[in-house]
Amino acid sequence: MYDGAARRRRLSPLMLLGISVPLLLVLISATVFVVPRLRTHAAGLNGDCTLIVPANPLSAQGLATPYQLVATDPANGACNEANPNQAAFVQGAVFDPATGQISIYNPLIIDQGTVPAAQPVVPQLPAQGIVALWFGSNGNNLTLQATNGSLQQGRCVNGANGTIFGQFAYCNAPRFFAAATRAIHAGRLVPPPLGTAKDGMPCPTVRDFGVVDMDQSDNVVTQYLVTADGKTAQMNAANIGALQGAKTQVNASDNRLLAIALDGALGCTPWMAPDLADPGHMVPALPLNELQAASLQRAPMAQVPLGDPMVLNNNQPDLNKLNAYRRGVDQRPVQNMNQASTKTYCADLAKTAPARMQADAAITKARPSPAADVANSLFTFLAQRFVATFDANGLNCAALLKQQDPVTVTTDANGVATDATINGGNGGGGNGGGGNGTPPNCSVNGTAVTGCTGTVMINGQSCTLAFDNATQQVTITCGQQQPGPGGQPQPKQTPPAQQQPNQQQPNQQPTTQPTQ
Repeated sequence: MYDGAARRRRLSPLMLLGISVPLLLVLISATVFVVPRLRTHAAGLNGDCTLIVPANPLSAQGLATPYQLVATDPANGACNEANPNQAAFVQGAVFDPATGQISIYNPLIIDQGTVPAAQPVVPQLPAQGIVALWFGSNGNNLTLQATNGSLQQGRCVNGANGTIFGQFAYCNAPRFFAAATRAIHAGRLVPPPLGTAKDGMPCPTVRDFGVVDMDQSDNVVTQYLVTADGKTAQMNAANIGALQGAKTQVNASDNRLLAIALDGALGCTPWMAPDLADPGHMVPALPLNELQAASLQRAPMAQVPLGDPMVLNNNQPDLNKLNAYRRGVDQRPVQNMNQASTKTYCADLAKTAPARMQADAAITKARPSPAADVANSLFTFLAQRFVATFDANGLNCAALLKQQDPVTVTTDANGVATDATINGGNGGGGNGGGGNGTPPNCSVNGTAVTGCTGTVMINGQSCTLAFDNATQQVTITCGQQQPGPGGQPQPKQTPPAQQQPNQQQPNQQPTTQPTQ
């Protein structure tokens, strides 16, 4: 079995159950239903639960049959879906080969031996539709259990070599992704463009090193309703109206952190698809995030490394388990361990994440923390998450790279992150720090320049940007002549940075703005 103690602990998502459902419809665009990737459990709480998968799980009837949650070892205590530290989640997607489109359906989970607060919607599936399922958990380890051969029927994968992944599992995902990818290559399924974030950089994906942590691409965006008596129901308009006072239950998820918290802060929009359980509504989902990232994420692209705690076997690298996980999230299997090097992953993480955190500090320090008992802002939440990933209890990047963690978090007496220093520069953390250690990123006429250092075209000229950390100024030098007709140089123009105001035409003005 997978050793859950080897994984880092999470903080409780109990705060999430304080949000009433009627408010959800009004506040969903402004409220972050995310819990951190670090978790603690109440003393004696059983974190190892089993999910009983109904028969024919890829059929309409199987999708509409509630999954049942039960303790893997009852001697360790019960498991309850209404408990935010034990709750499990299922996310389903359907690819229609006739139209090339994707729909989402999230099956319901109830406690074993109980009934749902409202009967699940029976989805209308397209002919020859390809259904896949992904599982997440707020507990430590989630084990799938068959009903009349349901795991074989659904082509379900819970782990490899006799060990489970931990919080994650999937059914039929490789077949779904293969069909969807063919449709993308044929132009029949088109992932929406990422767009440009408020910082002038591309909107992030789940494979962006500015987003990932020690176990990327895990858990789902599914949410359920929980009634006062502990029963659950699918999240849809009909149930919200019928179950007054019900609370929301969500999965601590990298996917949710991206789709709700980060996209909301940066002015980005996640890829969404129709919800078959809630007609007329669109929802984000793990498979949409992965397909979009596979198509549009620029290099370096983050993919699950060997050191990810979910793919270890007795704390040792396991290539088969790594590849089994990757297949479930549309990532390329590797032939050898070097192709999934944790050290390389750490190097890209160190190069990318601190700079983006610093660039976005002015934005994220003004956004609420996904968990107020962990951090006092989105900025400090991301900072403590990075530290947990970089240090010895995470991917151990500091030792692998032989360098200190570039991020230092300040906490109060209660352990809440209140500030963060990045590469020696105070990032703000909601306490007014300016951030002078890491260069800002610039946007020149809409072109993002990382670290305000690089080359861009301004008024047809090649211009070099250089950031002086001592003076906190950006110097723009434009002097290269561009070839004209016949390869002859064009007359040299006065560099825009040296022009006098009366020489500059309004439509020639370069707009160079730091984006942090």
